[in-house]
Amino acid sequence: MNRRRTFGSPEVEEYLANVPDEFREALERLRKTIRAAAPNADEVLSYRIPAFRQNGILVYYAAFKDHCSFFPGSTAARLKFAVELKPFRAGKGTFQFTLQRPIPATLVKRIVRARLAENRSLASKKRASAGRPSDRHPKVRRDSRRRPVRRRGKRASESESE
Repeated sequence: MNRRRTFGSPEVEEYLANVPDEFREALERLRKTIRAAAPNADEVLSYRIPAFRQNGILVYYAAFKDHCSFFPGSTAARLKFAVELKPFRAGKGTFQFTLQRPIPATLVKRIVRARLAENRSLASKKRASAGRPSDRHPKVRRDSRRRPVRRRGKRASESESE
């Protein structure tokens, strides 16, 4: 099925229209770099910031008051590229960059490709396990759901009232 994808959703376009000009230019460059690495990904707004999605979220990006941020989308990707991303101020799951010090396009492409592979692997594992009972959530046997048997005779509260 060949369907032509638009570059961005109306929500993402609206988000970018509200970003200051200097940051918008940086985000547009980042956006084109991500699109080049993941041409079949859908661009969506998630957690009120732009993201690319293909078999799950790949990466997020956003503009803030004094910087832009790139969110790799997984701890595994963040740790895999930690050495190369070290020069960029990082929070939990985010790397901050400025106009003067952008994240290199080649690094962004490698991160996006790694996330594509990670999401593809997760999706194939989900498909493989579909239809099989999960090891984490085994079906509860009917016997184990029986209520405890009450002893015959008077309850302690009944014997005290007499």
